[in-house]
Amino acid sequence: MRRGAGFFLLIMAAVLAGCGRGPTPTPTPTPSSTPQPTATASPSPTPAPTATFTPVPPSPTPRTFQPPSVRFAIIGDYGQAGYTESRVARLVHSWEPDFILTVGDNNYPEGSAKTIEANIFQYYGADIYAHRFFPALGNHDWGYGDISPYLAYLHPLGNGRYYDFAWGPVHIFVLDSCPPEPDGITAQSKQARWLRERLATADEPWKIVALHRPPYSSGPHGNTPDLQWPFAQWGATAVVAGHDHDYERILRDGIVYFVNGLGGHPSRYPFEGTPVPGSAIRYRDAHGAMLVTADAQHITFQFIATGGTVVDTYTLSYTEQP
Repeated sequence: MRRGAGFFLLIMAAVLAGCGRGPTPTPTPTPSSTPQPTATASPSPTPAPTATFTPVPPSPTPRTFQPPSVRFAIIGDYGQAGYTESRVARLVHSWEPDFILTVGDNNYPEGSAKTIEANIFQYYGADIYAHRFFPALGNHDWGYGDISPYLAYLHPLGNGRYYDFAWGPVHIFVLDSCPPEPDGITAQSKQARWLRERLATADEPWKIVALHRPPYSSGPHGNTPDLQWPFAQWGATAVVAGHDHDYERILRDGIVYFVNGLGGHPSRYPFEGTPVPGSAIRYRDAHGAMLVTADAQHITFQFIATGGTVVDTYTLSYTEQP
């Protein structure tokens, strides 16, 4: 695999903005003694793809013990090998998180097997092989409609496109927000019915929905009406998205929304025009990632820039509404 920065910058010229267009792995380490997530399958399984590289082994059987607290990172729009992705990866690993959650665009420009080692593995390979890396699909992962490298290499839970898992007091629901999703992306879709049912049966105090395209955003991509589901009514605590290469926190409809797209792609998007209703903070000055800490009583969301500056902190108590 070639990893030169110049090679990947040339590839970036082919980036397509809309959805639907877009390793040499190391041996699997001895499983960690730290609790693994409790996973649940989602419907409509995707056939196993044929890959030219060795896929990540399936996740081990979930353990029954769940820790009383959790500390995890959220990265978005990160998968472009180079200086900025490296800086964010170093920041994230300095936190020693229990796991890493992504909100899509893991592998620019088109989700190819040729770029997946350089774009993802060199920075997050150890996390992937330790089964502590939970990705969401983005439009660049769908590329030209082939997500087989994403499925084979990252081996996400459930049907691979959307799934959920619990870790301590937090339950994560990962959605596919791109139009090629065969189970749909509207509030009446099969995928939405799955989410509603899973939220209703989850008994963890904190329920976080992760997806790529934002329901609401003051960035250039703007709002995504198809994804403005009644998340709060269904029982979600927070919704975290990416797609716009900036950071934003929005409070509306009884829930908190985050846009978290500064994970490593070199471009940072400007905010133009009037912010969306409920926009509380907007930031684009540097790359960074979100750090989330939670126990049974409180959950705290922070956005931290690569220089170490804490840009935003937002805390909820279990009985509190956002």
